[in-house]
Amino acid sequence: MLQPLQMNKTIVLLLSLFFFSFSNAQKNKKTDPRQPAYGVVEKADLEMKQCSFDDNAEAMVLLDDGVLEYVFGRGMEMSRRVRIKILNNKGLEWANVHLSYRSEFNAQDIMGLEAQTYNLDASGTMVIAKLERKLIYEKKLNKKFTEKVFTFPEVKVGSIIEYKFRQSGMGLIDWYFQRSIPVRYSHFTIDFPSEIEVATTPFCSRPYEATTKTSAARIVKNYSLSDVPAFRAEPNIINEAFYRDRLETKVVAYSVSGRRINRNTNWPQVIKYLVDDADFGLQIKKNIPRTADLDEKLKNITAPYEQMKIIYKYVQEQMVWNDYAGIWALDGVRSAWKDKKGTVGEINLILVNLLKDAGLDAHPVLVSSHDHGIVNPADPGTMDYPGFYQFNKAMAYIEINGNVYVLDATQKNTPVHLLPSDILMTEGLVIEKIETSDWGWKTLWKTGLTSKNVLSINGTISDNGEMKGQVSISSHDYAKLARLGTAKKGKEAYIEKYVTHSNPNLTVDELVFENIDSDTLPLKQLIKFSQRLSAAGEYQYFSANILTGLETNPFIAENRFSDVFFGYNQSMTIVGNFSLPDNYEFDVLPKNIKMRLSDTTIVISRMSQVTGNMLQTRIQLDFTKPVYPATQYGELQQFYAQLQELLNEQFVVRKKIKA
Repeated sequence: MLQPLQMNKTIVLLLSLFFFSFSNAQKNKKTDPRQPAYGVVEKADLEMKQCSFDDNAEAMVLLDDGVLEYVFGRGMEMSRRVRIKILNNKGLEWANVHLSYRSEFNAQDIMGLEAQTYNLDASGTMVIAKLERKLIYEKKLNKKFTEKVFTFPEVKVGSIIEYKFRQSGMGLIDWYFQRSIPVRYSHFTIDFPSEIEVATTPFCSRPYEATTKTSAARIVKNYSLSDVPAFRAEPNIINEAFYRDRLETKVVAYSVSGRRINRNTNWPQVIKYLVDDADFGLQIKKNIPRTADLDEKLKNITAPYEQMKIIYKYVQEQMVWNDYAGIWALDGVRSAWKDKKGTVGEINLILVNLLKDAGLDAHPVLVSSHDHGIVNPADPGTMDYPGFYQFNKAMAYIEINGNVYVLDATQKNTPVHLLPSDILMTEGLVIEKIETSDWGWKTLWKTGLTSKNVLSINGTISDNGEMKGQVSISSHDYAKLARLGTAKKGKEAYIEKYVTHSNPNLTVDELVFENIDSDTLPLKQLIKFSQRLSAAGEYQYFSANILTGLETNPFIAENRFSDVFFGYNQSMTIVGNFSLPDNYEFDVLPKNIKMRLSDTTIVISRMSQVTGNMLQTRIQLDFTKPVYPATQYGELQQFYAQLQELLNEQFVVRKKIKA
């Protein structure tokens, strides 16, 4: 995540005086074989078929080299070169490149962009295909950001692709040594005038190289890692970047005339800036035209909760999200309200505006969604970076009778009583005037947040070994939220995701949804199904673990780097009733059992009994902890293996033996 140096005008002027005394640092380093020159490619790399330290890689970064420095006459600049080997068809995706930069007020630019593809022809000679400049496109993302987009020419499996560029107007960045594909060599240089103190903190799980060269004029720090395996997606992870090997940087101080000046920016300063910003705080004070239909809905409503619910629902229904994230009201809340379309920031600042207008205690809260990154809510005085660059959304924060609600009107399916699932257990920053006691950090989680599914299965087994029946699934709270979007897409989408993928031998004969438009009632899924029992000799068998989403074990990897993140407590109840023909009987039933994780935060129990030709079984599974640390993964993995055995244990039937 880019973290620009934000300084007031006085500081910028002072620093500019120092920069005039520095010339652009020259790189007199010896050639490192791990950093071949642009265009110099070893034939062995072109002939390479597989990554030697990561067998399953679809592509590999051969070189990622970045230099961040102050350049005389131009300011902060980043030079970067990336070389990638394509190993299979999936790796071809890496030939599509998007480079974003802050274009507002010409704050940044990308210059000197070159790219080329290297292949071997039939005679074993290297052939170079250069990217034509006319095939580099600019795409405006929003008012503040633009990206340069291009696709490498002549790319195929076995190709090596390479590009380089300079990016001006930079601030400090966090350098990621580790990516979703393996990296053979990653190198980062930070080259600053000695008057500026830059703290660099590696967060690496493997050894790295680090050197520092100091002169009277500059301090140059070099960091590198070699043979870094890919960080592949792990199930139930809150954010991948947080766990990848990286280098975090920040300016801690600078010197003026020999006097050291602390460069830390505190949160009150950040909040003051936002409160007075034209694209944020001032938007909350805008007079949004009232609508007759909203006034009519609120006319006789005095209860704050009901008022909040009506306003939230109204904004959800009226506004269309334009797919732009960010905290800002880029075109203004009045314009967005008129057009009924806007960014996340615009829509939710409209929501805050209307809630305040109704007399409710509402404030904007800055959040970072799970896929954006984990916020560092450092103590005031220790945080160097402008805080708002850590966030990608603004939402509405409201307290009623001691209960906290966080609302995002762009999420059409999220009811008022649930916190948005993409910010659960994150830190949000409530924005309000410093003079009040309303601003500050809030942990976005509360007790009682649950994902609950209740399944009732009724199955009838015929003489020919086929089971027909009906499953009724009641999905509550986050379980409903997880399924609702797919259900609204239609029956085919639902069946593909929740039936076919995990129950390939089950046929859906009929599917009906109930309460799909209700905010308070559980989503009911009524499924009539047919399924042929498995058979071995005279025995036939089946499992009660159907349509639960728990048919397979997500935790099969031997090792895990990240914490296991669920975000909420969970509950699953399976009640099954299965009947046999008169000439069949159940064999020995699986044992009634109850298992607990050592800390008792996961409990599963199973009870079964047979009465005549009817089997009744009940499985209860409860999670009472939303996050499990990576240090507990071994125990969790072992428990999950036992849990899967219990869930999938078969009930066996056979023909009755004649007396």
